Amino acid sequence: LCIGGFAEAHGLVPQVLALGIGHAVDKELRQPLLKFIVRIKIDLLAAVLSGSVLPGSLLAADSGANAADESAASIAEKNYFDRAGELVIHALSMIGVKYKWGGTDPEGGLDCSGLVGRVFNEVTGLVLPRDSRSMSKVGTSVEKAELKPGDLVFFNTLRRPFSHVGIYIGDDRFVHSPRRGREVEVSELRDGYWKKRFNGARRLLP
Repeated sequence: LCIGGFAEAHGLVPQVLALGIGHAVDKELRQPLLKFIVRIKIDLLAAVLSGSVLPGSLLAADSGANAADESAASIAEKNYFDRAGELVIHALSMIGVKYKWGGTDPEGGLDCSGLVGRVFNEVTGLVLPRDSRSMSKVGTSVEKAELKPGDLVFFNTLRRPFSHVGIYIGDDRFVHSPRRGREVEVSELRDGYWKKRFNGARRLLP
């Protein structure tokens, strides 16, 4: 699968550029970030593969009694793929936004739950609870090994469960607004600090 063709087919580059990556991302970082987003987008594609069936226009024509069922399944997969992709891209567009406790607006700053709530509301229309602990009760529980892009990941960072939240973007990475004095960034679940404090995950997308 050609990366360039894939990005063009799914409107990746124009969509990212229209978002103005991160509100404050240095020009020198834009190209590496675009490449990273393309790789995440391909990870999303892999996440919705069903056998040899690809979502959307890449689906091969099928015949037989199960064709209608497979077509319905492929539509559902494509819908998940599209929405998860939008969540990932929108979350990545927030990179560089400063942390602000209680913040819900990128212009003034975002805390961890403010970032998650903002991204999900603007992409899916969902209105999530304001704090991370309440968010941990929404959706369905997901095992760490079963994480998909768009899932919420939770951590115990304040000596209490579910005190921090981020958005999983694939490749063992997540976007979050870490703490005072920092900005929205991408971190790795395999990192010792986050691995030790991982508290669970929830899936909100159907």
